[in-house]
Amino acid sequence: MSVKLYSSKNGIELYELKNANGMVATVTNYGARIVTLKPFDKNGNAVDVLAGFDTPEGFMGDNPYFNAVIGRVCNRIGGAKFDLNGKEYNLFKNDGNNHLHGGKEGFDRKIWKGEIDGEKLAMRYTSNDMEEGYPSALDVCVTYSLDDENGFNIEYTAFTDGDTLCSLTNHAYFNLDGDFVTNHNHEVYINSHLVSDIDEELIPSGKNVDIKDTVYDFKKPKKIGKDIAADDKYLKIGGGYDFNYVLDNDGLAVASAYSDKTGIFMEVFTDRPCMQFYSGNFLDGIKGKKTYGHQSAFCMETQGYPNA
Repeated sequence: MSVKLYSSKNGIELYELKNANGMVATVTNYGARIVTLKPFDKNGNAVDVLAGFDTPEGFMGDNPYFNAVIGRVCNRIGGAKFDLNGKEYNLFKNDGNNHLHGGKEGFDRKIWKGEIDGEKLAMRYTSNDMEEGYPSALDVCVTYSLDDENGFNIEYTAFTDGDTLCSLTNHAYFNLDGDFVTNHNHEVYINSHLVSDIDEELIPSGKNVDIKDTVYDFKKPKKIGKDIAADDKYLKIGGGYDFNYVLDNDGLAVASAYSDKTGIFMEVFTDRPCMQFYSGNFLDGIKGKKTYGHQSAFCMETQGYPNA
């Protein structure tokens, strides 16, 4: 079931999705963000596993892309420029010398048009030609649904009137403990044996590196905190995990996370080739539903190859 809970004078809306088991998610049209996601713990209690704010308006201040749709291109574009059809396009530099998550005002800061479609909720946005430096207009629809197996589903479609770049993701911040004290005790699995090689600005070079039996390897499930403080060059550059995993996408879950505290188990399925695993290294005490300190949440951002 999907319903609109309210609409404010400034056009901000809040919607609720609820399945037959009583599991609830709420979504706002500001950045097409997921506001809450409440699976049940081992005692049958609903636990909100997403960072963020109590109201949609809270997301309108500065925050690290909490639970938003990211576009027109997620992740980093080195040098904040690209060539397309023999023409160079310059983008906004919002990550040092680079372009990150769509630029100065990416899709996360736009007011989308919400539309209830039966059990689903559709969010629509049109990105105009040369918005944030990207050529051609792009019509985007992101559809959310909550099924009776407690699966939260996100489907992306986009149509353009000319050649452009497009790589979308959702930047949900999870803590399956629900208390957002630390993510280190979460057991994580990632179905990947390769990560993208990066430079000292975390920009992928286009090469992939075999990670078997290294600190980056999550093929054998392990706690996030097990190797996060290892004496490793790139863990130090990123302040923790912030890497693009090239997925062994064989139809099974590409990743999972588990909380001993709540018994909540999350699996990730995608048809995208990659996933950015980010351990919340730049969270610095921002206050919302909780106070979100360093590495208090993690992200599993399914995506195309960054800096492609």
